Amino acid sequence: MTLSAAREKALEARRLIRDGGDPVAAKRRSAGRFREVAAELIASKRDGWRNAKHAAQWSATLDTYAYPKIGGIDVRAVGVEDVLSVLKPIWSAKPETASRVRQRIEAVLDYATATGLREGDNPARWRGHLDHLLPKPSKVRAVEHHAALDWRRISEFMKRLTAREGTAARALGFAILTAARSGEVRGVRWGEVDIAAKVWTVPGSRMKAGVEHRVPLTDGALAIIGEPGEANDLVFPGERAGKPLSDMSLTAVLRRMGENVTVHGFRSTFRDWAGEVSSFPREVIEAALAHRLKDKAEAAYARGDLFDKRRALMTAWSETAAASA
Repeated sequence: MTLSAAREKALEARRLIRDGGDPVAAKRRSAGRFREVAAELIASKRDGWRNAKHAAQWSATLDTYAYPKIGGIDVRAVGVEDVLSVLKPIWSAKPETASRVRQRIEAVLDYATATGLREGDNPARWRGHLDHLLPKPSKVRAVEHHAALDWRRISEFMKRLTAREGTAARALGFAILTAARSGEVRGVRWGEVDIAAKVWTVPGSRMKAGVEHRVPLTDGALAIIGEPGEANDLVFPGERAGKPLSDMSLTAVLRRMGENVTVHGFRSTFRDWAGEVSSFPREVIEAALAHRLKDKAEAAYARGDLFDKRRALMTAWSETAAASA
């Protein structure tokens, strides 16, 4: 907005106040275009999002798919046909993206209702509404699993991995023995590791579920990280001072080893081994993977983290991985 335009708006607001009006209320009554309301919602949520990229992803998907169709429509006037005009072209071709776009449109319209900009039902809601007009995402989504190593090859693979030098190779080995996610491992700092107690405490800010997670460390995992450093130092530092390894660094190790698998796929390798070979209960295995129980009733009663049982599980996994090393 230019300075002259801002002055004009300020003058209009003062006139409205002089006549007994309320500029804020007047703005609310005039509602706004979908794009503007979406920007308000994103700004209001930005501080609560753990990942700074989340806001960018919201803006990017809406800018690409929603704004060209409904960005200029008064938020009060957005109806089911408008929502479908956005979703139908991508529902089958890009089901994962389409599902996220629908959720974000629904959130924008819910925000508009909550702030008094809109009334009535949300035309983007799924249950009891769009589920009658569009096929279920699960019916059109091509499920792509992370390529994983067969658990029967884990000891042979670990033998080759431990023979390699470099921080990325050590980080990959640590990720495998702890069944942790790449980001959790690449960000680990010495202050999170209790060598004496053999425990690694991952802060909630780096966990997918946003909840602090304790990981039992086996002798094999401790041997990988070696002697401790300063509390704030990275255990697996990248090439740039103070910066962690990139995810591609670990992937590059796998490619140099001639393995067409993913880093995340080793969590599946662990899950397959635990389910097919070990006798540990499902809830212990899921807890080791830091998975949240989908059954809300079951989750309500699962207050503990099964730490001692998880230690036994991870010890058995480490022994399997080191069998022929």
